[in-house]
Amino acid sequence: MTDTETLNVYAQKAQDYADLTVEGTRKDKQLLGFLAALPPGGTVLDIGCGPGHASGQIAQAGFRVIAMDPVREMVDLAAQQNGVSATQGTFDDVTGTDCYDGIWANFSMLHVPRADVPRHLRAIATALKPGGVFHIGVKLGSGTKRDPIGRLYTYFTEPELETLLGDVNLTITDRSYGSDKGLDGVMADWICLRAYG
Repeated sequence: MTDTETLNVYAQKAQDYADLTVEGTRKDKQLLGFLAALPPGGTVLDIGCGPGHASGQIAQAGFRVIAMDPVREMVDLAAQQNGVSATQGTFDDVTGTDCYDGIWANFSMLHVPRADVPRHLRAIATALKPGGVFHIGVKLGSGTKRDPIGRLYTYFTEPELETLLGDVNLTITDRSYGSDKGLDGVMADWICLRAYG
């Protein structure tokens, strides 16, 4: 994610975003399912970790977690979570082979330019250990547009997302759908997929 306006919104509203998302993360059924699918004591990358609420839960559950976000203010919040190693970085920094038992990309790839999504998913599939678990959450729709507070979004249809994951040999096993009000105060439909390498 390199869009300056989007990064600036998250930098300026880091605490607001943390306050908005803390309760929902505690009750996140997708996160609980993801944790249940991991091998005990495994290593997880939380890419686009935001304030680190999910990273904290992953660490509490006994996993080694690396939290990564492009916004320094978010990294600083994530680093306050017990057991979380937080670093500043983007999807371009996902490198290596067979590194992670799980990768959690919860509503972070939706800020990536559409043309970059295939190569980022290839890097994720390569970084996963054999049988590793990948979670992705995105907003449903088509095209690209800014929200009322200036964040740039790439929207996905379900078939498009299925194809993108299939192209990098990630097998979808679980799907969840919903609609929530975000930082911009607007209701939006979303989909979460869990897949295996």
